[in-house]
Amino acid sequence: MVILYEVYDNLYVNMTNKCPCSCTFCLRRTRDEMNHSGSLWLEREPSVAEVIAEFAKFDMTKYKELVFCGFGEPTERLEDLLEVAAYVKKNFSLPIRINTNGLSDLIHGKDTAPMFEGLVDTISISLNTPDKEEYLKLTNSKFGIQSHDAMLRFAGNVSKYVPNVILSTVETTITKEEEKQCREICEKLGVTYRIRPYEN
Repeated sequence: MVILYEVYDNLYVNMTNKCPCSCTFCLRRTRDEMNHSGSLWLEREPSVAEVIAEFAKFDMTKYKELVFCGFGEPTERLEDLLEVAAYVKKNFSLPIRINTNGLSDLIHGKDTAPMFEGLVDTISISLNTPDKEEYLKLTNSKFGIQSHDAMLRFAGNVSKYVPNVILSTVETTITKEEEKQCREICEKLGVTYRIRPYEN
């Protein structure tokens, strides 16, 4: 069962396969691994103790960042994620990033932004599109049309507690005008806009 895996100079944490979305572009539709990691489909969700035990198998001094991102939405296991993050901060002093759909508040039914304070250095959120209807078509979020607004609200809120908050879209998937609208959204929220390269 692959819990930790390497991509470039970073170590990634795969704690869950749960996700409230079924995105049309999701990489797990077309592959079962990343960077020869072995299958990221979990037999079951590992316990916090099992995740922490995995770090002993890796040379933690060689990584630039620890990234919570596997074949699922990391914030589905938010409290467990933060417990692992606290362990990593204490023992390895690595910068920590979460790649997320930004729907943590809807998943947990509360404002989750303050929970990340002091434990997470970067939160990267998939913005996908400036339009809420198009967002729903792309993500098939189980939370429906409210999802886009909730994601933007979370991004603005969590920027008060996390130093680096990034909203991203994928290169070539939206128009230049839409990219301009996304940039304006990010400026209004006070977060960074990033256009990611397309991966297939």
